[in-house]
Amino acid sequence: MRSPLFEGVPEETVSRLLSGARRRAFSKGEVVFHDGDLGDTLHVIEKGRFRVRVTTFYGDIVTLVVLGEGDIFGELALLEVGAVRRGTVIALEAGSTRAIHRTDFEDLRRRHPSINDVLLSILSQKVRRGTDQLVEALYVPAEIRVLKRVLELADLYGRGKRVAIVPLTQEDVAGLAGTSRATVNRVLRKEEDRGHVSLERGKIAVLDREALKRRSE
Repeated sequence: MRSPLFEGVPEETVSRLLSGARRRAFSKGEVVFHDGDLGDTLHVIEKGRFRVRVTTFYGDIVTLVVLGEGDIFGELALLEVGAVRRGTVIALEAGSTRAIHRTDFEDLRRRHPSINDVLLSILSQKVRRGTDQLVEALYVPAEIRVLKRVLELADLYGRGKRVAIVPLTQEDVAGLAGTSRATVNRVLRKEEDRGHVSLERGKIAVLDREALKRRSE
């Protein structure tokens, strides 16, 4: 299994890291960990898709990101003893991860210092992603953000398929795009009228990705 976050890291180094990982299986809807839990393990997604969500100050539950094969979560557990989880991670479908405990990672770092390249790669990618999201939230119109998130989900759920079925609600898309459900509904209804998407209860069928890409540029 090769994660995009390990790009540029020697294959041998990544193999050493994953060789000590424990495979964990999750059923649909199962919680991997809760917001506020103590963290001691990093997870690399081997199969399936996982949702990261938080509860806002006003009590709303918001989906921050949906992760798929090769993505990583819980990386702060490798950096700090007693690190607290930031967000609840839930399996959206049956899936599995390769879990790497902090003590195993530290042992590997002592024996193979090159493993630090993995950690640097993970952190740099995460910082870059966070910066891009912040700039987008500040300067990109909400309508464009909605289309971009829908396209990302279409790639995640429909890679290699002409029609992508995204089994997430408009509320989920609103959280991902940092806007309201009403805005998401308005944007997607317009795209449905144009024949680019089809809306069903609890899911979005993306029919024309190229058209959505043009409209999101």
